[in-house]
This record gives sequence, C-alpha cells and structure tokens, in this order.
Amino acid sequence: MGHLVRFALDYAVRWYLARPRWRWFYRHLHEFAIVVLPMLRPLRLLRLLTMLNVLQRSVGGALRGQVIAYTAGATLLLIYVASLAMLDAERDAERANITTFPDALWWSTATVTTVGYGDFAPVTGTGRLIAVGLMLGGIALLGVVTATLASWIIQQVAEQDEANQSATRAQVAELTTQIAALRAEQTTRHRTGTPEPQ
Repeated sequence: MGHLVRFALDYAVRWYLARPRWRWFYRHLHEFAIVVLPMLRPLRLLRLLTMLNVLQRSVGGALRGQVIAYTAGATLLLIYVASLAMLDAERDAERANITTFPDALWWSTATVTTVGYGDFAPVTGTGRLIAVGLMLGGIALLGVVTATLASWIIQQVAEQDEANQSATRAQVAELTTQIAALRAEQTTRHRTGTPEPQ
C-alpha cells in the first residue's frame, strides 16, 4: 500500500506542476495507468531510456555506436523489468521456485541469453507469458548483436580491401607514368636520330 501512495503522490505532484495540465495528462497516460494498475509499475523504468541518450553521446555519433548503446541499454532494461514482473507474478504462487529478486534476476539473465539452465521456471500463466516475451526479446537482441558484429567485420575487410586497391592503383599509375615517359623519350630519339644507349 505504501508503494501505491508514493506512486500516486509523485504522479499528483508532477501533474499539479505541469503546464498545461491536460496536455501533460494526455502525454503521460501510461503513468496514470501505472498508478491505477499496480502490476504495470515496472514500466516506470522506461524513464531509464533517457540515460541511453547520454550513453549514446559518450560512445559517439556513429550508427554502430548508437546500435551498441541502445542494445546494451535495452538488454539491461529488459532483464530488470522481466525480473520484477516475474517476481511479482511468481512469489506467492504454489510450487513457485522464483521467490526472491536474485532468483528472478538469474532466471531473466539465463533466459534472455537463450541459455536457459532450467533450475528456475515459472509456474503461473502470467509468469509463462513473461517468459515468452523475454525469450522473443532475447532472440531479437542476439540478432542485433550478431548483425552489428558482422557489419563491423565487413567494414574492416572492406577498408583493408580498399587500402590494398588504393596501393595497387597508385603502383599502376606510377608504372603508367614511367611507360609514358619512356615512350616519349624513345619518340624524341627516333625523330632526332639519336642512337639508342648501349
């Protein structure tokens, strides 16, 4: 009950300080839903997404840096939210073995990495639904990591290939210049009747 009062008080204060209030209300309907439906409280962690902007700026403006920053942030957020949701769904259920936050965190980490040791498993319908969502999220995140790594390797190979091609083009241009100079010298000697050097 204390958590509900804190959530409601925080929401009421921010609504009171907002100008105009009705626009703020419409833009923060998800927060109203969190106050009304306590099971949605883990969604308040979405505020952590603003931290991703800071992380992205520190990594750099490159697209790959942004992908890495967002993937790392999304993974941590997904694991934390799934842990809280799983703990909320399982801790009071019969035959539940995910009854503490460390257990839930361990289960979320093993599931999102697609390892799935099987030492912890949800027994409720809500818990299994959360597990399915986390599995799909883990597969998607694994795909992003793999694609980013493959993109980096391809770029390194392409840069090396471009460097080799540039060196080859420079050598070909130098040889072409030397051949043109030799031809010009031979043409000049032929016209002036200068004998070829022995």
